[in-house]
Amino acid sequence: MAGPGSGHDVVIREREPADDEAIRRLNDLAFGGPFEGKLIDELREAFIDAVELVAIEHGEVVGHILFSALTTMVDDDAIPTLSLAPMCVHPGRQNSGIGTALVETGIELARRREWQAVVVLGHPDYYPRFGFSAELASGLDSPFEGESFMALELVPGALDGEDGLVVYPAAFGLVS
Repeated sequence: MAGPGSGHDVVIREREPADDEAIRRLNDLAFGGPFEGKLIDELREAFIDAVELVAIEHGEVVGHILFSALTTMVDDDAIPTLSLAPMCVHPGRQNSGIGTALVETGIELARRREWQAVVVLGHPDYYPRFGFSAELASGLDSPFEGESFMALELVPGALDGEDGLVVYPAAFGLVS
């Protein structure tokens, strides 16, 4: 795919093990430290990395996104849910459509793999464009709340219910 307005060819594809060092360097650069790189390693080691994509431009990893499996219950029913975290784009390539392409491609792949919902802790001005809603997430008991904690149903009605709970994997270092 071509990055909008970039004039360059950007390819979105699934992560390969050979990408891992470049992914770590990119996350360290984009987030200013090693936390996200360690998180990615731990999610992979726990075998809950369900959808992982990279954006490649001129042979270089310029974007990365990871969706990992979460334990989510709604009215005592297990709902196949993913957490979108982390997602980054090289600082010099931000605002060029790469992040949008990563999120859209990841959501579509998650839908095809029969996941029913996705949650994200992210910028409230960015993620609603993909259908994420803080209102939808407000019905889920989680370590997060407020306008930055959002949910997206991949299957309509998947998160409908009276009593919802999201339990993050140990890699996130949270207690819910």
